[in-house]
Amino acid sequence: MNQASSLLLNAESEYPPLIVDLDGTLTPTDTLIESIIRLVKHNPLDALKLPFWILKGRAIFKSNIASRANFSVENLPYRQPFVEYLRSEKDKGRRIILATAAHRSIAESVAAQLGLFDSVLASEEGRNLKGTVKLAAIREKVGERFVYAGDSVADLPIWKEAEAAVLVGASTRVSKAARLIAPIEREFPRVNPSLMIWFRALRVHQWLKNLLLFVPLLTAFSFFDAVNLTTTIVAFFAFSLAASATYVVNDLWDIENDRSHPRKRNRPFASGTIPIPAGITVAGGTLIVALILASFISKGFLLMLLLYIALTSVYSLVLKEYVLIDVLTLSLLYTFRILAGAIATNISTSSWLLAFSVFIFFSLALVKRCSELVSLDQSGGEAACGRDYRVTDLIVLWPLGIGAALCAVVVFGLFLSSAETQARYVNVEFLWLVAISLIYWLSRLWIKTARGEMHDDPLIFAIKDLGSRVTIIVMILATFVAHSVNIG
Repeated sequence: MNQASSLLLNAESEYPPLIVDLDGTLTPTDTLIESIIRLVKHNPLDALKLPFWILKGRAIFKSNIASRANFSVENLPYRQPFVEYLRSEKDKGRRIILATAAHRSIAESVAAQLGLFDSVLASEEGRNLKGTVKLAAIREKVGERFVYAGDSVADLPIWKEAEAAVLVGASTRVSKAARLIAPIEREFPRVNPSLMIWFRALRVHQWLKNLLLFVPLLTAFSFFDAVNLTTTIVAFFAFSLAASATYVVNDLWDIENDRSHPRKRNRPFASGTIPIPAGITVAGGTLIVALILASFISKGFLLMLLLYIALTSVYSLVLKEYVLIDVLTLSLLYTFRILAGAIATNISTSSWLLAFSVFIFFSLALVKRCSELVSLDQSGGEAACGRDYRVTDLIVLWPLGIGAALCAVVVFGLFLSSAETQARYVNVEFLWLVAISLIYWLSRLWIKTARGEMHDDPLIFAIKDLGSRVTIIVMILATFVAHSVNIG
């Protein structure tokens, strides 16, 4: 027996082989669900085949998905404290084996990326490696002495036969059950997502965009009408909850691209902070509540909400990948909110308002795209991931966005000159202060964008930026004086 073999036997006698699960343990995500998302995204017609594949058994189901999805583990999130533990055990000479119900192609890619595992046990076309089947494969590979690292109820039969258990991200219920049947070698507690993380996933800060539903109330000076105000508040929450559901779906759809982005990789689903099944469940719940609220208002508003969900879904699934089509769609979706508010309260909207909305929101959407391209340029990139934009497009997007901003100001100026406006406002000349403030604010946004100081989301920038906040307050006060204060 050579020296290397002797050292290996000594290490195994002191440290039994450590068998490691993949999904939910080594990585907080679920590679099967992500593979399905990737498959449907790149081959939508294959979604129709999924029910037929599952009828042939889970092993064949996983094999068919793996062969078509071409799942990449390059940016897959891992539980870093656990990975460091595995490295330390590896340095001791301990034998470490990856045993997973995931398809072999995925498992071997993970093993190659991390360089921690001596061998791999995984699902193949004729075998779904889960529960007792996994236990049999482990025994065949290493014998009766082993320690198993897992996280789920399916791991309990394996822990029962193991020399010890390593708990990684296990729920309280699973952890208690495991302690009754096996000694615990090490535990890496589950970190449940906080309320703030859920707010991030649902993008509650984006609910501010739905304040546009109140615009018809403001333009009609009906803000103190109790019935219309209550209706608009309910409409606001209906739109906001529906929007949160679409944001979750969008993040799941874009999870692969987000992991390649310097900032978006920290989003709750991309980072694995929130499990994908939990996200899908919450998205479904918020959508149901949104539709119930909308049905209380009117059939017309419910139809508008359904149309909004359809448009945002088409945008997320298809349109956002096409240059300019994406920003045009975004500008229309903003304007759509104003129309929805008008339908909820039966208040008519003027063509001036709709034209102004399309131009200003088109400009703000271009601010967002240009900001991303400036950041990409500063990091040495050339093309946006998942979107049909290149850094060289900035030469066209700059004048296009600034031109749209100025068009919005021109429309506002023409609105001030109309007979309807002259009759409605007591001091219409004060609205020119709003026009000047708009010029300053929009110009400020574009200068900040050119300097690389713009947040990915102009809304977040406007909330945090003192100059933007002061300008918005000035515009509100000027509008109030123009309408309500009789100076003469």
